[in-house]
Amino acid sequence: MRSDGPAMATPEEPLRRRKAGVAGPAPESSPGPGRDPAGCPARLRAGTFWLTRIVLLKALAFVYFVAFLVAFHQNKQLIGDRGLLPCRVYLRSVQQHFRGQVSWETVSYAPTVLWLLDWSHMDFNLDALALLGLGISSFILVSGCANMVLMAALWVLYMSLVNVGQIWYSFGKWQTLRIAYHVRGNLGMGVPASGDGLPGDFPVPSLDSVSIAQGDPHVPDRPVGLSVADFQNHARSGPSGGGSHSSLSPRQGLIKIRGDQCWRNLTCMDFHYETQPLPNPMAYFLHHSPWWFHRFETLSNHFLELVVPFFVFLGRQMCILHGALQILFQMVLIISGNLSFLNWLTIVPSLACFDDATLGFLFPSGPGCLKDQVLRMQEEEARGARAPWTHGSVARHTVNLALGVLVAWLSIPVVLNLLSPQQVMNSSFNPLRIVNTYGAFGSITKERTEVILQGTASPNASAPDAKWEDYEFKCKPGDLKRRPCLISPYHHRLDWLMWFAAFQTYEHNEWIIHLAGKLLANDAQALSLLALNPFAGRAPPRWVRGEHYRYKFSRPGGTHAAEGKWWIRKRLGPYFPPLSFQDLKGYFRSREWPYPKPE
Repeated sequence: MRSDGPAMATPEEPLRRRKAGVAGPAPESSPGPGRDPAGCPARLRAGTFWLTRIVLLKALAFVYFVAFLVAFHQNKQLIGDRGLLPCRVYLRSVQQHFRGQVSWETVSYAPTVLWLLDWSHMDFNLDALALLGLGISSFILVSGCANMVLMAALWVLYMSLVNVGQIWYSFGKWQTLRIAYHVRGNLGMGVPASGDGLPGDFPVPSLDSVSIAQGDPHVPDRPVGLSVADFQNHARSGPSGGGSHSSLSPRQGLIKIRGDQCWRNLTCMDFHYETQPLPNPMAYFLHHSPWWFHRFETLSNHFLELVVPFFVFLGRQMCILHGALQILFQMVLIISGNLSFLNWLTIVPSLACFDDATLGFLFPSGPGCLKDQVLRMQEEEARGARAPWTHGSVARHTVNLALGVLVAWLSIPVVLNLLSPQQVMNSSFNPLRIVNTYGAFGSITKERTEVILQGTASPNASAPDAKWEDYEFKCKPGDLKRRPCLISPYHHRLDWLMWFAAFQTYEHNEWIIHLAGKLLANDAQALSLLALNPFAGRAPPRWVRGEHYRYKFSRPGGTHAAEGKWWIRKRLGPYFPPLSFQDLKGYFRSREWPYPKPE
């Protein structure tokens, strides 16, 4: 079925309208397409990627759905009109840097559709972008179909949020990974997959998430864009940065080998589970594994990051093994820690390793079903039925080639960075984040520190009898008896930044002072990011302070564990001194932050 707008085909659309040059129906004596001579369903042949495209598309849509859900729940509190780091203030500072004009240089520095919208209602704008992204990703996730317009819209919407998200969206690995996978996979190294009438002729999405249109003789069989992304990804990350690890190619493996000594002496996993950003309950038990098990984990990480990525180039069976090992690796990481949707996103390019014959078990069998239609196309291909070149396919392949060359050219600094002994991690090499360098930290944090925010109603903060009460966050460690959270693939951005803040001082994290001011006002919007407000239902605190603690897991079977404690802690000193409203007036005014109103 044709339309004047961008065409879109559902996975179940019949194949009765094949292009000219395709073989006609089978003879009456034939048992029929998709059947063997006995009339039983035939098995899918290896080497085609129709079903792979659908699985890839739904997987990417799932990650987008989670990302936009997080944005909808948290953006107003973090970068909204009265957020901790208002994006209006950020955009105004970018504009002033370029002499107060919204010029091409301004937009290139921070590409976002918010430049085109009214800044007086930024909360509404942020909600609109997130809800639109949720709607589009939900449609693709449920239906398994999309077109270039929908996929480009997801890319633009999320990039618009990342580029004004400031420190909250600064976790370079998965923010840039999602955008880069989208461009290089969805647009096939920067190009939409199919077009020019293909939507009405194929049972899989037209212009979908991989750079192939299997059945069209002019398009590569394998989803090359994502296969290459998978190789790059799985060689460049793993356990790191106080425990944050994921399977991202030889690049992250090199970062580790060149980085912390513990990767070379195989001791990094002794610390990982306890010091990762947001441990989960399984991390508690894995941390107490025998020493030899931690050595095995570290060796396995090196094997998966430095050796397995090359399996992609060693034929179908080895490529499938690569995909299976990397997905298994990611599932282990999902079980052992709360690393947001990073591990889920890393699974996406690994799916490109599996062809229709491998993924066929995921789809129902029967006449007229999707698998049966793929069998029909495979049989027609086997008989030499091929679609002829058209003006649209020529134009598409010309654009594919041009954008492929562009991505290759943009990748030159990425390759030079890979070869450099001063290898940089988590950096983008252009404003659109099409080519980037990924990787968790090359060094491991050996001990865990936490910032605990406390408030008191005492008029004198230094009085010996002042009662200080702890605020509890939704996921980060605080209360010693609270079980570690289990939230993957969801992401609590404030909790994650509190982990980073504990490594530094409050002068490096001005937003934490803004948060303290909002706690002094019992600000409902800011408190929605927390799990417990000790001053709920009563007057706000007169003073708020930050205390610095060292946290360690309790020992299973030990005294603390018998008391129901998951953690033990020791005070290191003050993180920031007690603050009152009066102390913060000038601080807020100098940064153009809205002054909180006590509730």
